[in-house]
Amino acid sequence: MTKKEVPLKSHERLDRLEKENIDIIQSREVFSFSLDAVLLADFANIAKSRKATIVDLCSGNGAVAFLLSHKTKNHITAVEIQEQLWDMAMRTTQLNNLEDRITFINQDIRQLKGIIPKDSVDFITCNPPYFKVKETNQTNLKEAYTIARHEVHLPLEDLLETISGLLKMKGKAYLVHRPDRLTDILTEARNHRLEAKRVQFVYPKEGKESNIVLIELMKDGLPGGLKVLPPITVFNEDQEYTQKIRSILWGDES
Repeated sequence: MTKKEVPLKSHERLDRLEKENIDIIQSREVFSFSLDAVLLADFANIAKSRKATIVDLCSGNGAVAFLLSHKTKNHITAVEIQEQLWDMAMRTTQLNNLEDRITFINQDIRQLKGIIPKDSVDFITCNPPYFKVKETNQTNLKEAYTIARHEVHLPLEDLLETISGLLKMKGKAYLVHRPDRLTDILTEARNHRLEAKRVQFVYPKEGKESNIVLIELMKDGLPGGLKVLPPITVFNEDQEYTQKIRSILWGDES
């Protein structure tokens, strides 16, 4: 596929999603995507070919949406509150000729009335802010980092209320988060008609505590039946990516 030329600002760079052959605009001034986004896109069990409405919330510079575009033939709508990240995602879309596959919206996800109809979405992915504002005094000095990492604009209960409002009955949402917030997430999810169906823990290396959890929620799903999937370990004892991570990142099956 021929890449288009798009302007880059002095603080921006191009990083590559190798398996998907996508160049993505990143910047040192704002929060860059990390392994969390790649794991979330891999975990999300979205429809490949059957018609479905897919939405990525808290999309940042669009990494999850771009990764999902290689898992499904469906159009993807991505929503990001920060204008700078939204602008980067828009230019990445143009760079990779994906304008007909992904639509990026610059909006607070709690203010989507009239943009995305209620009870209309089949699949939602979300890499939300992880930290409660009051749980740390180390809030990032840069506003862009603070919004991406701390619940200053999006408390957990607002996030889950929004997800529930958008999903169809039996629609599914996929979240990546911190394991120490899991109890809060599952409790608040049930308060908003969302039932956990799959959970997968990610460990930095063998013998360490989990630092990432992937969660599948179903709207109006029957209580119970939660599946805890086999764990994912990121690094081996030689500090190299494990085979599982290499497969997710690069399609390396060796």
